Amino acid sequence: MLAVDGQAYEIAAAPGAPPPGAAGLGPPAPKAAGASLGLLSAAVFAFLGGLILNLMPCVFPVLAMKAASLAAHGGRETALARRHGLAFGAGVLITFLALAGLLIGLKAAGQAIGWGFQLQSPPVVAALALLMLAIALDLSGVYEVGTSLQGMGSGLAGRGGIVGDVFTGALAVVVAAPCTAPFMGAAVGWALTQPPAAALTVFLALAVGFALPMVLIAVWPGLLKRLPKPGPWMDVFRRVLAFPMYGAAAWLVWVLTLQAGAAALARILIAAIVLAFAAWLAGAAQRRAAAGGRPLALGGAAAVLAVAALAGVIWPAYAETPAAGGTATAAAAEADSEAYSPERLAALRAEGRPVFVNYTAAWCVSCQVNDRVVISTRAVVDAMKQKRVAYLKADWTKRDPVIAAELARFGRAGVPLYLVYGADGGQPVILPAILTQGAVLGALDAAATGR
Repeated sequence: MLAVDGQAYEIAAAPGAPPPGAAGLGPPAPKAAGASLGLLSAAVFAFLGGLILNLMPCVFPVLAMKAASLAAHGGRETALARRHGLAFGAGVLITFLALAGLLIGLKAAGQAIGWGFQLQSPPVVAALALLMLAIALDLSGVYEVGTSLQGMGSGLAGRGGIVGDVFTGALAVVVAAPCTAPFMGAAVGWALTQPPAAALTVFLALAVGFALPMVLIAVWPGLLKRLPKPGPWMDVFRRVLAFPMYGAAAWLVWVLTLQAGAAALARILIAAIVLAFAAWLAGAAQRRAAAGGRPLALGGAAAVLAVAALAGVIWPAYAETPAAGGTATAAAAEADSEAYSPERLAALRAEGRPVFVNYTAAWCVSCQVNDRVVISTRAVVDAMKQKRVAYLKADWTKRDPVIAAELARFGRAGVPLYLVYGADGGQPVILPAILTQGAVLGALDAAATGR
């Protein structure tokens, strides 16, 4: 451990600095950071990470869905409310374990992937953007899915009842996937180096931590009594909740354009217009049915258009569209960064320069918040310039086996990861997943002065 600015940081058990003139970074470390974890400690870390995941920025749309679900119960202490909470928890657990099983299987097959891997696929990102738009249109009253707020997670979640809660929980996991909470990175990184049974145990602990707050509120009588009573305010609340979903859709469109270029933007915007028209037709069909008319033609047209919109963004050729500009992560406003490569890192270290390496991705909301709030601030940018700190960005927006291998060397299975290499060589310092300006400035000062 190293103390910097009053805080303790990990010293990665990764390869040391190469000698001057060395071409590479040397052999892999015998033990990556986090390798000393056991099953119990990894499970505890995963549980804590799951709890904290509820507070991460990427989960704001999920919090909106949870809030709407609670509002629908109106604070009533009933066995039905408990069943809804448990069904939501079951959806979270099933989806977490399904994602974990897929991740473990792909890793075993030799794929260089990690947590959030599904968001490295442009068709998946595009489909999620349309899903967020569909949810927002439902909340805005363009059409109605189900008769209560609790089932508004998706078309399946909108069926209401217990099934709706299960699929709302499933969607919560999908939306939360771009984030890596504190404690979570080391736990997931350790899990992916273990046999399947141990890995699934860690992911189960992560799922329990993520689902626990919602389940407790639903099943604990004292908490249920504190919920507000149903009333007209719920309709206004529902309309307000549409805007986090519109924001989530816009963010996913931004990620998509960074992954697949300008052609992707045109395709997703056309699909969004088609989907919005389908939603309007669905609403018209519902209003006609309520008035005693025949909604079949309108409803059928809406279904066809919705399927067409989705098919347009998941067509296989879509994933092959090259990204424009070569880099996916938006550059910091003022920080002078270079693209990461092991060779460039080795060259900078051979020159005796301190280096800040930012492992990031456009779909990682935590990464983007850290970049805007800390890394791109005037104080940090000036410190990098004054201390001649080289800033390397390792962009993992799209699959990159080199970056995946580097993350694995430091016991990580996802981003963000921040490394600070000192000018005097030695092992890098691993900064916390949630950055503060003081922590970064202290680490940069220590790297430049050798303290």
